[in-house]
Amino acid sequence: MKSVIVAALVGSAAAFAPSTQGPVTTALNAAKGGASLKYVPCISTDDLPAPGSATSGVAGGLAICIAVDSKGAVYALGDKCPPVNQPLSFGKVGDDGTIADPVLGTKFSLKTGEVVDWCPTGLGKLVGGIFDPVGVPTYPVKAKGKTVEVQVDVNYKANFEAEYWSGVLDAQGKANGKYY
Repeated sequence: MKSVIVAALVGSAAAFAPSTQGPVTTALNAAKGGASLKYVPCISTDDLPAPGSATSGVAGGLAICIAVDSKGAVYALGDKCPPVNQPLSFGKVGDDGTIADPVLGTKFSLKTGEVVDWCPTGLGKLVGGIFDPVGVPTYPVKAKGKTVEVQVDVNYKANFEAEYWSGVLDAQGKANGKYY
């Protein structure tokens, strides 16, 4: 009986021993590519907002807030403002070089995306007190013809999604994310 118990313990321990086998890979694993910064179209110059306001656009699969300050300078920032991911494009552009979150009142610098004033409103103090202040990304922006272009990493979305398993049981259907 002792030998049966010892054999069971040894067999169980072997299941938890380190493996010398290398990592298993399949054709279903997505490979991460390097960053590829390019200027891509975001909005038409006809859609530029009036000075002191902002609008939204998409560049390279990323949600972008295009803001115009009171002097007419154009800025591109990430369109999700922390801590609750409200669209920053709904915010108010101030004369002090900031854009304010429309719900919690957080002010972000148009030039750097850094937090200038974290959640100063009543609701903002309640919600913002739970989270650390975090800025928003900024992007270089230029006009080309009748288009406003924003420089983004065109591989960002694919690299982000490469962290997720994709295969036979993919919720989208096929391994490449397309529907059948």
